[in-house]
Amino acid sequence: MEKAADINSSLLKKLWHRIEEDDLPGLSAQLAYFFLLSLFPLLIFLFTLLPYLPIQHQDILGVIRGFAPSETMNLIEKNLIDIMKHRHGGLLSFGVIGTIWSASNGLSAIVSAFNKAYNVKESRSFIVSRGMAVLLTIGMLIVIIVAIVLPVFGKGIGLFLFSQFGFSKQFLILWSTLRWLVSAVILFLIFTALYWIAPNIKLKCRSAFPGAGFSTVGWIASSLALSFYVSNFSNYSIAYGSIGAIIVLMIWLYITAFIIILGGEINAFYSEKSKNNC
Repeated sequence: MEKAADINSSLLKKLWHRIEEDDLPGLSAQLAYFFLLSLFPLLIFLFTLLPYLPIQHQDILGVIRGFAPSETMNLIEKNLIDIMKHRHGGLLSFGVIGTIWSASNGLSAIVSAFNKAYNVKESRSFIVSRGMAVLLTIGMLIVIIVAIVLPVFGKGIGLFLFSQFGFSKQFLILWSTLRWLVSAVILFLIFTALYWIAPNIKLKCRSAFPGAGFSTVGWIASSLALSFYVSNFSNYSIAYGSIGAIIVLMIWLYITAFIIILGGEINAFYSEKSKNNC
């Protein structure tokens, strides 16, 4: 027990030192900016794929709606639908590379933040590092699509099976719980892949688990807390007018960035500790 307490105390002290030394607030602000630049290209690409997938645009927005503050969600939905109405044709055939490239800006910033956490320099060439960011973006898109498609079909199949035994209402209660569990698992897998592959250092997959677990729980909890606060105790639209939703979006992206970088710092701490014990 005492040893575990010492480790936790050491972790907290080291993390606090890393937060100051690596300037996590500043890095988080930079990363939030790149997230903002990446958000709409990513969603536009997903929306462009809809005619080829058995899902609706509300299914994609529903994934975000489960976590995003209401004002942020309204901003995203309104602007995204407006962009899709006025876009030119041929996005998949001509603009996909540019869209994915723009969407990968956020992941490129994450790679830089993780390298700083591990105190390593980026020795990979620009083409390799940027290509990895693009591949991670595509991989994340595939995981997101699977995460959307599975619940759509899963709910239909589950309702059919449970209705045969007269358990439809019970299934709906169970399904609402399983949706959160599935979302958490998907997030954990995405964070694990990021923490394992992104840094310019050779790591074992399991070494990414502590940060991935922290980021999964931390991001879900902080997103829900921010959403609850904005909905019940604050009205940014009154204070800031039409830019209130943008401010809420940036706060949400900043918190997201801070948690992701802090998860990388946690992994770096345990990696350093493991090397010292060898």
